[in-house]
Amino acid sequence: MATLFTNTQMGCSQPHLAEFYAKVVVTKGVVTSEVSGVHISFDARRLGEILGVPSVGFDVYVWEDKTMMGRVKLLDLAQTLSRNRELKHPQPMKKGEMDSIHQLLFWFIIKNVIPWGQGRNQADAMDQCFTDLMYKGEQSTSQRS
Repeated sequence: MATLFTNTQMGCSQPHLAEFYAKVVVTKGVVTSEVSGVHISFDARRLGEILGVPSVGFDVYVWEDKTMMGRVKLLDLAQTLSRNRELKHPQPMKKGEMDSIHQLLFWFIIKNVIPWGQGRNQADAMDQCFTDLMYKGEQSTSQRS
């Protein structure tokens, strides 16, 4: 698959990439598309294998339903990262609302671990959880059912 998009001499093939995105469908964590008549299908685990990077937990990180963490845990994360025990509801927070060490860890995550588009400045629930786990030096052991 990687050969469809890259050429070590020229970089990324823009027409192939445009065709990939024009035909892409994501269903239950599986990405499918077609480029020049070649069917492409992968999930986070397979993409990690292709790219040679770990993918454990990525499916949980991008999962839209954050309620699996529980409201109490989400509120505790928001209060801890912002050092604001007065918060009453879990909420996304801007990088500037975090204390210094959490700002640094969040910056590292969005620049190196899970890069996002330019200008990303807000940490959602999973970003907060990931930042907290990095701060504590722990791995998450929770699994999605």
